[in-house]
Amino acid sequence: MYRFFVEESQIYDGTVHITGSDVNHIKNVLRMRPGEKILVSTGGEKEYHCAVSDFPEGEVLAAVEEVTAADRELPSGIVLFQGLPKGDKMELIIQKAVELGATEIVPVEMKRCVVKLDRKKAEKKAERWQTIALGAAKQSKRMQIPTVHMPVTFQQALAMMAESDVRLMPYENAEGMEGTRRILESIEPGESIAILIGPEGGIDEAEVEMAMKEKVEPITLGKRILRTETAGMTVLSILVYLLEGRERTR
Repeated sequence: MYRFFVEESQIYDGTVHITGSDVNHIKNVLRMRPGEKILVSTGGEKEYHCAVSDFPEGEVLAAVEEVTAADRELPSGIVLFQGLPKGDKMELIIQKAVELGATEIVPVEMKRCVVKLDRKKAEKKAERWQTIALGAAKQSKRMQIPTVHMPVTFQQALAMMAESDVRLMPYENAEGMEGTRRILESIEPGESIAILIGPEGGIDEAEVEMAMKEKVEPITLGKRILRTETAGMTVLSILVYLLEGRERTR
């Protein structure tokens, strides 16, 4: 079933009132008809099982048939701090990060970034990136829409990372896999996690030193050098395995 997101105020009297761009998508792209089933989320833990009922001007109405509790979010909030990559790689990174459970994605301007965005371009990019996050959240049946932030400086990123319980930084010169295993396996479900990924060319040594002073822990992802669009996905995949596996054993 297709998933749509609404505000709680759009659900009343047993009916979901869908507005905005989803109206055109439901009516003219998906060509749904009354009686077809959809899933609706308000960003919380409730999942609304609905049937499309009517198409008044500017709205799609769906009758709520059942409300269930869904458990599709990771037990820990994960923020991906991604050094701005070249081309359209950021779109792929956002899409896959959302599918893997990240709750926020923060583009970061770093020393080795080739891409430089002025305010106007950054705002346009951020709007596009948020649309991609929405689409990925729908496709992967997330219960919430992850937030994609405007690009921040490296110093701003470190300040934001300080709010997380665990701060990780894949780095090619980090100690061996045993140390990384200890760090990752010590993470408890419920702890907030921040991941810092460098752009093409990696993280500059001066930035690594600054990050380590702020208690960001370097980890290794193996003997091979990963592309910037691969590194974050690798860490997220490992965390999904560890966090959800540990949650089930409790």
